[in-house]
Amino acid sequence: MNTTTTPQVIQKQPLRIVLQQLIYKVINPFVKFLVRIGFTPNAVTTVGLVLNVGVAAIFVAGAEEGNRGDLRYVGWAGALTLFAGLFDMLDGQVARLGNMSSTFGALYDSVLDRYSELIMFLGICYYLIGHHYFLSSLFAFIALIGSMMVSYIRARAEGLGVEVKGGLMQRPERVVTIGVSALACGITAYYIGGDYKLFVPGIPFQIFETISVFTIPLTIMAVLTNITAFHRLREAKKALEQKGL
Repeated sequence: MNTTTTPQVIQKQPLRIVLQQLIYKVINPFVKFLVRIGFTPNAVTTVGLVLNVGVAAIFVAGAEEGNRGDLRYVGWAGALTLFAGLFDMLDGQVARLGNMSSTFGALYDSVLDRYSELIMFLGICYYLIGHHYFLSSLFAFIALIGSMMVSYIRARAEGLGVEVKGGLMQRPERVVTIGVSALACGITAYYIGGDYKLFVPGIPFQIFETISVFTIPLTIMAVLTNITAFHRLREAKKALEQKGL
């Protein structure tokens, strides 16, 4: 009797999902500890907001107390941004592992995430304007616009009954981009100085300076967030047309 076996199709998961699952494995023991001591998802979300207020405060202090070449504030703000970003993942895991998921909790998380991002960008723009990086502050504001539209389009589409989640610059990517680039900027300044400038003969302005370690990724983010927003808008249009809406 001949038997045939159907080959199993193994779907390759996106790198973003793989990394997310890896991070969950690392943080789950801490999440379980938070659940045991009575931490709620909303409390974790609130802590994340407070930390992002701290990020903005560091940027503002850097503008008010630091000089143009003192990029320690940028580095410390980047480190705190990454730490605060962990709480974006912690609240969801606390809700799942603690069986504390709720509709209001999801709304509360979304609202405070928007506040966190707006406050963080407020600090970034304040710092850049305070040290006369006017072009970079413009790109930071454009990145803020794109970030808000990425989230808004998803929320509006879900209100119309369709789901759009794709794109290059979702919230985790935005947090990592800002946090890593700001931290790298502070570290770079420690080794080469905050006032380092690179000139090329024939070009009347510097093509690179230490702050560029932070502002170049911020500029790229300004472009990609808006591309992500338009991508989601296009996907929402296709989904609505398929539903005949």
